[in-house]
Amino acid sequence: MMIERDLIDVVDSIRERDPRYRRESYLFVMSALDHVVRRLSRPRHVSGQELLAGVVALAKDQFGPLAHTVLDEWGLDTSLDVGNVVFHLVEAGVLGREPTDRIEDFQGGIDIRHELEPKSQS
Repeated sequence: MMIERDLIDVVDSIRERDPRYRRESYLFVMSALDHVVRRLSRPRHVSGQELLAGVVALAKDQFGPLAHTVLDEWGLDTSLDVGNVVFHLVEAGVLGREPTDRIEDFQGGIDIRHELEPKSQS
């Protein structure tokens, strides 16, 4: 993985072209990927849905009931937002991808908005 300063420079360059996502969103997605990879029995490619599960788990762990609010503030309101961040990092050469990886891999499974919305007390 890139050293943090280099990553920040790459992220700032991405954000000049597409400012929808805050710098923190890119750093958080990279942290979530690291969180997922560290829990694997052996290194391998991580699917979009596995990364989304990691994003949800890490957000709940780090931000508790404010997880949805924090990620929303950073622009990560939907699973597709996470996919967009990932593909921006792929295009910038920070992350690799398999030939079959598609942005649609981040749709139709884990819904981060639903998973992170505060649950009402009954």
